[in-house]
Amino acid sequence: MTKQGRYGRFALADGTTAYARVEGDVLVLLAAAPWHGEQETGRSVARAEARPLCPVKPNKILCIGRNYGAHAKEMGAEVPKIPLLFLKPPSSLLAPGGTVLLPPESERVEHEAELGVVIGRGGKRIPVERAMDHVFGYTAVGDVTARDLQRADGQWSRAKGFDTFCPVGPEVVTGLDPSALRVVGRVNGDVRQDGNTRDMMFDVAHLVSHLSQAMTLEPGDLIATGTPSGVGPLVDGDRFEVEIEGVGVLVVTVRKE
Repeated sequence: MTKQGRYGRFALADGTTAYARVEGDVLVLLAAAPWHGEQETGRSVARAEARPLCPVKPNKILCIGRNYGAHAKEMGAEVPKIPLLFLKPPSSLLAPGGTVLLPPESERVEHEAELGVVIGRGGKRIPVERAMDHVFGYTAVGDVTARDLQRADGQWSRAKGFDTFCPVGPEVVTGLDPSALRVVGRVNGDVRQDGNTRDMMFDVAHLVSHLSQAMTLEPGDLIATGTPSGVGPLVDGDRFEVEIEGVGVLVVTVRKE
């Protein structure tokens, strides 16, 4: 297993942005995204002097629906026989500490807490037994969803794709075993979702291999692996948290657009 490390992307005091390896209160600046090779610039800055940004800039955000049986049941839907894929646009990304904007087109926006997988090495038609070699690390994802539009539209692009509907962070962590990680979603401090990746219908290796049969996976691509049961509404003024065991807590606020 890859050694454990913690990586993020930050806005610096001089107006630039940079990827960094997080070492406690210090950011060791990198020349590029760490999944392209961990090349240090020779500079370090205090973490308190930098603002966290979305830790990934993926070409693709690949999301899996109904990957937990209890969530499929609460939605009144069948458990898929193969992974149920949908995509979010990169324009939906939101940094830690950002604000989810509730669009006027929807009367019911809901939270979904998920484990995110960041691709490190690209590939096409990846065998399942080699799939984990293509994973760089893990992060927390909030799959915010306009539930009424999801049901009305029949397909999910609009309901899942509004700006700010994909909070990610706080960082990307390497060296974790994704097979049994606790996934928690909180609203205003109250636990709404409390699941474990051991209950996923399709594990990370299966998802990476399956998705790569259809499309080339590229370094930095993000896979949101599905949400446990307990999804519910977000309203103006809420504070939404996604906590992934070993990763940390992603926190965003909510307000009307």
